[in-house]
Amino acid sequence: MAKIRKQDALDYHSSGKPGKIEVVPTKPYSSQRDLSLAYSPGVAEPCLRIAEEPDDVYKYTSKGNLVAVISNGTAVLGLGDIGPMASKPVMEGKGLLFKIFADIDVFDIEVDATNPELFIQTVKAIAPTFGGINLEDIKAPEAFEIERRLKDELDIPVMHDDQHGTAIISSAALLNALELANKKIGKVKIVVSGAGASALSCAKLYCALGAKKENIFVYDSKGLLHSGRTDLDENKLSFAGHKKNIDLQTAFKKADVFLGLSRGGIISKDMIKVMAKDPIVFALANPEPEITYKDATSVREDIIMATGRSDHPNQVNNVLGFPFIFRGALDVRATTINEEMKLAAVNAIASLAKETIPEEVIEAYGEKNISFGREQFIPKPLDPRLIYYVAPAVARAAMESGVAKNPIEDWDVYEMELKNRLGLDNKLIRNITEKAQRNPKRVVFAEADNIKILKAAQTAWEEGVAIPILLGKKRIIDELIEEYAFEFPEDVEIIDPKSDEEKARRDSFGNAFFEKRKRKGVTEFEAIQIMRERNHFGAMMVEMGDADAMISGITRNYRDVVRPAIQTVGLQKGMTKVAGMYILSTKRGPLFLADTTINLNPTAEVIAEITANVAKTIRKFKVTPRIALLSYSNFGSSPGEDPSKMAKATKILHENDPNLIVDGELQANFALNNALMDEKFAFSTLANKKVNTLIFPNLSSGNIAYKLLQEMTEGDAVGPVLVGLKKSIHVLQMGSSVREIINMVKVAVVDAQNK
Repeated sequence: MAKIRKQDALDYHSSGKPGKIEVVPTKPYSSQRDLSLAYSPGVAEPCLRIAEEPDDVYKYTSKGNLVAVISNGTAVLGLGDIGPMASKPVMEGKGLLFKIFADIDVFDIEVDATNPELFIQTVKAIAPTFGGINLEDIKAPEAFEIERRLKDELDIPVMHDDQHGTAIISSAALLNALELANKKIGKVKIVVSGAGASALSCAKLYCALGAKKENIFVYDSKGLLHSGRTDLDENKLSFAGHKKNIDLQTAFKKADVFLGLSRGGIISKDMIKVMAKDPIVFALANPEPEITYKDATSVREDIIMATGRSDHPNQVNNVLGFPFIFRGALDVRATTINEEMKLAAVNAIASLAKETIPEEVIEAYGEKNISFGREQFIPKPLDPRLIYYVAPAVARAAMESGVAKNPIEDWDVYEMELKNRLGLDNKLIRNITEKAQRNPKRVVFAEADNIKILKAAQTAWEEGVAIPILLGKKRIIDELIEEYAFEFPEDVEIIDPKSDEEKARRDSFGNAFFEKRKRKGVTEFEAIQIMRERNHFGAMMVEMGDADAMISGITRNYRDVVRPAIQTVGLQKGMTKVAGMYILSTKRGPLFLADTTINLNPTAEVIAEITANVAKTIRKFKVTPRIALLSYSNFGSSPGEDPSKMAKATKILHENDPNLIVDGELQANFALNNALMDEKFAFSTLANKKVNTLIFPNLSSGNIAYKLLQEMTEGDAVGPVLVGLKKSIHVLQMGSSVREIINMVKVAVVDAQNK
């Protein structure tokens, strides 16, 4: 796992707007008429309709897509009872996960009430605002009573994710693990360490799947739950059927399944050794499991293991469940989340793990192949199919169990709506990050004596996406490292290209550079001297194999970085031009824009070459390019130089690659609006296609467009990505933020992997 520094966490939450979520208007508000419709007097009409027909609240307000994440802060993560205000960052984080994984809006509600009755009455009083309620971080045993009462007394979905989230995901994992072990759930012996809300809910759901209570041994901090104990509440009593106490070590003998939801380090190798054949071990305590993955697998080759950590196979992660369970429940306006819906989620998640895994998921995790087996019996959190596997299963179960007030009639249309909610491609940056982490590369940071660059290098190393090589004035770099308490590895390279220590390498690089440029007006003396300049030195490190990638440009003119890159590593075979491409993360998915930084007024032939190269680059990100060549004209509607050359470039592209999804010349609004395209230009190859790539007729239009979009788009911006170079060298914008630099590093690493 990437190391999280205290100050980084504080900066993340405080930078820009404090917190992680905000409310965004969904209707126009630019005119007085808009405001009159939004508020008085226009708002009276939907109010009256809802007063006449209460269910119309789902038609005229956001209730149907709004979930409350509610806590009293009595059992926060691994922090315990820290109170409602201190729990707010966690609740905002849960809201963020709801939004990015299932497009569900969230208000986080922190309630100052430890008394269960007061908490229940408070939630009931505000429930009309919401379409569903996610209870979070409430301590047991109060959590059981709070959820039971609210489910009984409200007519909207209510779920305590701490209880049911882990239960649902671990149940899916258990079904698949048992299949791999060729064991029946009704016959296996299960040992559970932990008797809190989550552990007991897991045990209950295992029973719903067919496990026998007499075969389940549950341990709390005082030992086995058994009938002789007098200190058990009613929730623990349901698993206290054993007549006498048995210590935990003894219970492990011939046990088939271990579920840990307690604390790290309490299970020994010897205990794993005495388990039954093909033991199933779910060590889910965080951040340290009950037994480490390394220790458990070192003593049993036949082990089938899951943890709660992302750095081991089979992570039991609640994000596989709660966003999609609520998505399905909201979409049919379920009045509750019942056992049938939870079991449907279990089976959908278990089923998905057995499906052929999409190439983009395999690429994101840097594997050559991922298939169902002991190393993969739970879906990956980045699997884009989760939303349209789990949500429909939950919705269907709600309908079949009679709790759906708005049944789905066309399942194909519903699946398409789910796919379009987040534009599934929107996970691009996360996928790039995962791929970079699987095979980090040596990246030259050519301006490492700049604090932004140094922060980005530190974060890239901590995230495990890059091995930094720091270029710059060593004295300044050392001073910054000490001042900001950075923790680079001891063997990190800090190189000053001008220093005496680098003379031998300067001479070597200069000689190699001279061989490349001797017929282009460069003398040997000049070639060696130019190696004192960090962009030439860094580019030669990449060319000579001393590094895999380089980024630069935050303090340099763009062309002063591009020129050394072209002179040093050169262009890919068959290329005549380099182009600059930007990636913008938008609600509709990633948007690729080119050329935005290099070619002033390219010809039709050059535009065709740039477009083909951009398409190849996009495909390496496992995205299908759908390309519009832009102008001020639509298919010849207005004459001019730009429309003519874009039309000619389109013709060249169609002739060279008939399978490429590309058309032009087009105005930008038609390119990005499917309805307009279908209405006016149904003949186009882009009709019914969601365009994700925009090619501009000249540098002026491209540069202006991306800078406007970048300022107006709230998502991540990555670029400019240099397209056409033989090796991975990329140029930053002046003034790039640390986050933008880190994203650029990730792209550079993936580019180096591909090349």
